[in-house]
Amino acid sequence: MPPVSRPLGLLPLPTQQVVRPMFRSLAISASGLSAQRQRMEVIANNLANAETTRGADGTPYRRRVTRIESATAASQQFGAMVPSVNTGTIPNAVAPFGSQAFEVPALAGDGPRSFTVPVLPGSDDDGMHGVRVAAVEEDASEGPLVYDPGHPDADERGYVRYPNVRVTDEMIDLMDARRVYEANATVFQSAKAMLKKALEI
Repeated sequence: MPPVSRPLGLLPLPTQQVVRPMFRSLAISASGLSAQRQRMEVIANNLANAETTRGADGTPYRRRVTRIESATAASQQFGAMVPSVNTGTIPNAVAPFGSQAFEVPALAGDGPRSFTVPVLPGSDDDGMHGVRVAAVEEDASEGPLVYDPGHPDADERGYVRYPNVRVTDEMIDLMDARRVYEANATVFQSAKAMLKKALEI
């Protein structure tokens, strides 16, 4: 498999251990917090561009939707999972521990170097990996046509094509994301309290 280039900030630490079963509840709820945070950021971007009738490509802004799916051992990542705006996919979605080589930026004028993260033993996959943002996709539906002859983007008939963003729908999605975020935060705090109590036994 060819080397995979990743930002230095996302390089795994060779000494870092896998998530132990004792802390799995923290990791699962943390993945939910991360996914809902990114979902809220996408919603905020939609709301900010609800009236953007001309983007960089000359067309109205298109609503973006976050697609969240169950994470697997092969799709876990270190750091923030930032989707590509152009393709809507997660770049370099690879397992944090495996036999893949990671490219390291050049130091003191040397060429790029690479090192291999070894496969850790005891990697029985129980399917409990939380969730991840699989993609940020564009909504293919068309936005409304509004009659506004004085608008700079009006066509020859005086109609303007607006983005396919409905503020009411975005606010409902935002409330849903907030509730799920709060639920994950509650689970995280409860698991943390139980682990702390277990250490006192």
